[in-house]
Amino acid sequence: MINASLQHFCNRMIAAGAISLEDVRELHRAVLPDGLTCREEADMLFGLDRAIPRADAAFAEWLIASTVDFAVWGERPTGHIDADTAHWLAASLGCGRGPTATGARIAVEVVREAETNDPALISFALQANRTRAGAEDAIEEILSYAVAA
Repeated sequence: MINASLQHFCNRMIAAGAISLEDVRELHRAVLPDGLTCREEADMLFGLDRAIPRADAAFAEWLIASTVDFAVWGERPTGHIDADTAHWLAASLGCGRGPTATGARIAVEVVREAETNDPALISFALQANRTRAGAEDAIEEILSYAVAA
Protein backbone atom coordinates (compact mmCIF):
# COMPACT_ATOMS: atom_id res chain seq x y z
CA MET A 1 0.00 0.00 0.00
CA ILE A 2 1.27 3.45 -0.95
CA ASN A 3 1.80 5.79 1.96
CA ALA A 4 0.14 9.19 1.75
CA SER A 5 3.41 11.10 2.05
CA LEU A 6 4.80 9.35 -1.05
CA GLN A 7 1.63 10.12 -2.99
CA HIS A 8 1.84 13.76 -1.86
CA PHE A 9 5.54 13.92 -2.79
CA CYS A 10 4.87 12.57 -6.30
CA ASN A 11 1.95 14.94 -6.82
CA ARG A 12 4.16 17.90 -5.88
CA MET A 13 6.93 16.77 -8.24
CA ILE A 14 4.47 16.38 -11.12
CA ALA A 15 3.06 19.84 -10.45
CA ALA A 16 6.57 21.35 -10.28
CA GLY A 17 7.74 19.48 -13.38
CA ALA A 18 11.16 18.87 -11.85
CA ILE A 19 12.93 17.05 -9.03
CA SER A 20 15.66 18.97 -7.25
CA LEU A 21 18.46 17.75 -5.03
CA GLU A 22 16.48 19.02 -2.03
CA ASP A 23 13.49 16.99 -3.19
CA VAL A 24 15.66 13.86 -3.32
CA ARG A 25 16.93 14.57 0.18
CA GLU A 26 13.32 14.93 1.38
CA LEU A 27 12.40 11.65 -0.30
CA HIS A 28 15.30 9.87 1.37
CA ARG A 29 15.03 11.43 4.83
CA ALA A 30 11.32 12.02 5.37
CA VAL A 31 9.17 10.25 2.79
CA LEU A 32 10.90 6.85 2.52
CA PRO A 33 13.59 6.83 5.23
CA ASP A 34 13.63 3.01 5.20
CA GLY A 35 13.79 2.83 1.41
CA LEU A 36 11.24 1.02 -0.71
CA THR A 37 9.00 -1.33 1.23
CA CYS A 38 6.67 -2.63 -1.48
CA ARG A 39 6.37 -2.95 -5.23
CA GLU A 40 3.67 -0.29 -5.39
CA GLU A 41 6.09 2.33 -4.03
CA ALA A 42 8.67 1.31 -6.62
CA ASP A 43 6.07 1.43 -9.39
CA MET A 44 5.02 4.91 -8.35
CA LEU A 45 8.61 6.13 -8.46
CA PHE A 46 9.26 4.43 -11.81
CA GLY A 47 6.29 6.39 -13.12
CA LEU A 48 7.68 9.59 -11.62
CA ASP A 49 11.02 8.91 -13.32
CA ARG A 50 9.17 8.52 -16.62
CA ALA A 51 7.02 11.64 -16.09
CA ILE A 52 9.71 14.10 -14.96
CA PRO A 53 12.50 14.57 -17.49
CA ARG A 54 14.13 17.32 -15.41
CA ALA A 55 15.35 15.51 -12.34
CA ASP A 56 18.56 16.00 -10.44
CA ALA A 57 20.97 13.11 -11.04
CA ALA A 58 20.66 12.24 -7.35
CA PHE A 59 17.10 11.03 -7.99
CA ALA A 60 18.29 8.39 -10.46
CA GLU A 61 21.06 7.30 -8.11
CA TRP A 62 18.66 7.04 -5.16
CA LEU A 63 16.05 5.16 -7.22
CA ILE A 64 18.63 2.70 -8.56
CA ALA A 65 20.11 1.97 -5.14
CA SER A 66 16.71 1.70 -3.47
CA THR A 67 15.31 -0.60 -6.13
CA VAL A 68 18.35 -2.88 -6.03
CA ASP A 69 18.14 -3.04 -2.25
CA PHE A 70 14.42 -3.82 -2.34
CA ALA A 71 14.38 -6.27 -5.27
CA VAL A 72 17.51 -8.21 -4.36
CA TRP A 73 17.55 -8.06 -0.57
CA GLY A 74 13.97 -7.20 0.40
CA GLU A 75 12.05 -9.63 -1.79
CA ARG A 76 12.07 -13.36 -1.20
CA PRO A 77 14.04 -15.43 -1.92
CA THR A 78 16.70 -13.07 -0.58
CA GLY A 79 19.57 -12.46 -2.98
CA HIS A 80 17.84 -14.19 -5.89
CA ILE A 81 15.65 -12.74 -8.63
CA ASP A 82 12.95 -15.32 -9.27
CA ALA A 83 10.56 -15.37 -12.22
CA ASP A 84 7.89 -13.34 -10.43
CA THR A 85 10.26 -10.54 -9.48
CA ALA A 86 11.92 -10.58 -12.91
CA HIS A 87 8.59 -10.24 -14.70
CA TRP A 88 7.45 -7.48 -12.33
CA LEU A 89 10.66 -5.49 -12.88
CA ALA A 90 10.62 -5.93 -16.65
CA ALA A 91 6.97 -4.92 -16.93
CA SER A 92 7.24 -1.98 -14.53
CA LEU A 93 10.48 -0.61 -15.88
CA GLY A 94 9.49 -1.17 -19.51
CA CYS A 95 5.98 0.21 -19.19
CA GLY A 96 5.15 -1.09 -22.67
CA ARG A 97 7.46 1.44 -24.33
CA GLY A 98 10.86 0.46 -23.02
CA PRO A 99 12.65 1.71 -19.95
CA THR A 100 14.04 5.13 -19.26
CA ALA A 101 17.82 5.44 -18.95
CA THR A 102 17.36 5.04 -15.20
CA GLY A 103 15.17 1.97 -15.71
CA ALA A 104 17.81 0.38 -17.92
CA ARG A 105 20.45 1.05 -15.26
CA ILE A 106 18.20 -0.45 -12.59
CA ALA A 107 17.92 -3.67 -14.59
CA VAL A 108 21.70 -3.92 -14.98
CA GLU A 109 22.37 -3.17 -11.32
CA VAL A 110 19.83 -5.72 -10.13
CA VAL A 111 21.43 -8.38 -12.35
CA ARG A 112 24.85 -7.36 -11.05
CA GLU A 113 23.86 -7.47 -7.36
CA ALA A 114 21.75 -10.63 -7.27
CA GLU A 115 23.33 -13.99 -6.66
CA THR A 116 21.08 -15.57 -9.31
CA ASN A 117 18.75 -14.05 -11.90
CA ASP A 118 15.77 -15.30 -13.83
CA PRO A 119 16.49 -15.29 -17.59
CA ALA A 120 13.59 -12.87 -18.17
CA LEU A 121 15.40 -10.09 -16.30
CA ILE A 122 18.71 -10.84 -17.98
CA SER A 123 16.99 -10.65 -21.36
CA PHE A 124 15.24 -7.42 -20.42
CA ALA A 125 18.49 -5.84 -19.22
CA LEU A 126 20.26 -6.81 -22.43
CA GLN A 127 17.48 -5.43 -24.61
CA ALA A 128 17.13 -2.25 -22.56
CA ASN A 129 20.80 -1.46 -22.78
CA ARG A 130 21.23 -2.01 -26.51
CA THR A 131 20.11 1.57 -27.09
CA ARG A 132 22.35 3.12 -24.43
CA ALA A 133 25.81 4.53 -25.05
CA GLY A 134 28.42 1.88 -24.34
CA ALA A 135 25.87 -0.88 -24.79
CA GLU A 136 28.57 -3.38 -25.72
CA ASP A 137 30.22 -2.98 -22.31
CA ALA A 138 26.90 -3.33 -20.49
CA ILE A 139 25.99 -6.42 -22.51
CA GLU A 140 29.34 -8.07 -21.82
CA GLU A 141 29.02 -7.27 -18.13
CA ILE A 142 25.48 -8.67 -17.93
CA LEU A 143 26.53 -11.82 -19.72
CA SER A 144 29.45 -12.30 -17.35
CA TYR A 145 27.09 -12.14 -14.36
CA ALA A 146 24.61 -14.47 -16.06
CA VAL A 147 27.30 -17.05 -16.74
CA ALA A 148 28.62 -16.80 -13.16
CA ALA A 149 25.13 -17.40 -11.76
